[in-house]
Amino acid sequence: MGIELKNTVYREGKGIPVVLVHGFPVDHRMWDRCAAELARIGDEHGMARFPIWAPDMPGAGEGPIPSDEASGGRDADGTFPHALDRMADAYVDLIHDAGYEKAIWVGLSMGGYLILDIQRLHPEAVAGLALCDTKADADSTATRGRRVAIAEECEATGTHDPVMGFAVANETDSSIKQSAEYARQFTLWINEQPADGIAWRERMAAGRPDLNDVLAKVSTPSAVICGDKDPSSPPEVMGPVADAMTGTNVDFTIIGDCGHFSAYEHPEAVAEALRQLVRRIA
Repeated sequence: MGIELKNTVYREGKGIPVVLVHGFPVDHRMWDRCAAELARIGDEHGMARFPIWAPDMPGAGEGPIPSDEASGGRDADGTFPHALDRMADAYVDLIHDAGYEKAIWVGLSMGGYLILDIQRLHPEAVAGLALCDTKADADSTATRGRRVAIAEECEATGTHDPVMGFAVANETDSSIKQSAEYARQFTLWINEQPADGIAWRERMAAGRPDLNDVLAKVSTPSAVICGDKDPSSPPEVMGPVADAMTGTNVDFTIIGDCGHFSAYEHPEAVAEALRQLVRRIA
């Protein structure tokens, strides 16, 4: 059996679906407010009613955790070097099974890795791309090792502690990330993830290839979106990503007082950037 996906359909419609791919270590719910706002402003501007989806990655939310075999096998260092490709195939199969040839793919953080891999493997299935708070680089050796160590701890003990840092703010973070509501929400979401699912995603991300050479091959309308206070994918990282996309016109949006999970922190700003992208395609 291959990789299975649990899809959330925020809205049905006609035309090209917008597929929202969540970040780590949470699930599709990080898109809830952004998806609702995208639907609202699309209607407000008289746009045709387009589908909006947000599948859970394997091991996220209710997404089944694939076996090692379904993941393409495990490397000697404990990573899954083929799992990102298998997951990209599953996402494309999802839209094909629903009768669509293409989608507008929106990926935040780890979701960005996935949609770049879809562009690499299935460019014919890409009507547009939005890269949010992400990067195209493969992990360094040290980061790869840390991911595997986290995976092993989560699997051995069932703990969520190694990834709880995503719910903890410091004085340089955005005001929303420093809020009690952010800490409460992300602590809840992280604790609701299966520990083995967190481990699967870490092993998958650790084994992914460098995707920088994909950027210049993007030829469809695209958007790059990031928060100005994103600690891992700030404008200094995302700007060169946009610049490398030489085969298309890229709308680059920097959101003020915003951290890594831009679609959660400022759903209205991200939704407007996505509406503009859909308008260029539909």
